[in-house]
Amino acid sequence: MNENLNVITGGRGHVGFALVKELANRGENIRLLLRSDSPAFNEIKCEKIFGDICNPEDLEKAFEGATTVYHVAGLIDITGTKDDKVWEVNYEGTKNVVEACKKMGVKNLVYVSSIDAIPAGVGTELITEDKEYNPDNLIGAYAKSKYAATNYVLENADDNFKVSIIYPSTCIGPYDYNGTSSMCTAVKFFAKGLFPITFDFGSCNFIDIRDLAVAMISAAKSNINKSKYFICGDAISLDDFIGVLAKACDRKKPKIIIKKSFVNDIIPLCEKFCELAKKPPIITEFSIGKLCENFNFSNNKAKTELGFNPRPLEISLKDTAEWLLNN
Repeated sequence: MNENLNVITGGRGHVGFALVKELANRGENIRLLLRSDSPAFNEIKCEKIFGDICNPEDLEKAFEGATTVYHVAGLIDITGTKDDKVWEVNYEGTKNVVEACKKMGVKNLVYVSSIDAIPAGVGTELITEDKEYNPDNLIGAYAKSKYAATNYVLENADDNFKVSIIYPSTCIGPYDYNGTSSMCTAVKFFAKGLFPITFDFGSCNFIDIRDLAVAMISAAKSNINKSKYFICGDAISLDDFIGVLAKACDRKKPKIIIKKSFVNDIIPLCEKFCELAKKPPIITEFSIGKLCENFNFSNNKAKTELGFNPRPLEISLKDTAEWLLNN
């Protein structure tokens, strides 16, 4: 086993678990900072410490002896009802992580930000990591808190503390043990024939969490400080995405096409359906607004510096659907 110690915050989440699984498959030494345990870890060799990123003492205990910290924990909210908690977890929690890393002598931090922390470009303009963006164009506590946290991480990097910033696009893939991923919920509903519509507007960009995990590890092993990477696929229209999803699920593409002018009429129905199914909301006013932004993010830098090679979208969706239907 590699003696270097990797500590992961947020290991129970969709992205975090994929990272834990990839590190375990490589024989890496793993310690998890968890708020609670999960049966998903039963087959994984790892040390567990229970605590919260909002408590500096818990972080110092978890980071003792660590070589690399992967800070994945965060709070996503598209309802706008948890803004104070979003800031507490995403910004204050990340500040605590940085300070604990420096206090405990951690040399390497990989921070999982979000492409939501990058203000959308105009039209289909190519969006790159190194361009300057105006944060005033960000909407919502999640995007703003991630932007502020990302800047805090970068500002605290120095010769003794290497940081890497990972900007994932919308995540898909297996291992959603907590059932908190809106996209996984949408894929499962579609696979069961419960999402019989498509849309004549919007675009999106996806990344398989397994490819994301590999990219995060590559960033940790890189010698480049203050590196920033968009870990994403190619932009795809929402209608084309549903076509790929239909093929992956061996279903016919829906013939019912929803126009943007009518979308507000179906939002309450979708929210009620998800509420009854005890699943995260698939469609909200906020998410519809996001779908109408520019998703043309460039992954060229990640390909060049990290060897990033995302798998085809259809394979990701097929694996996602199969895992969800079997778990």
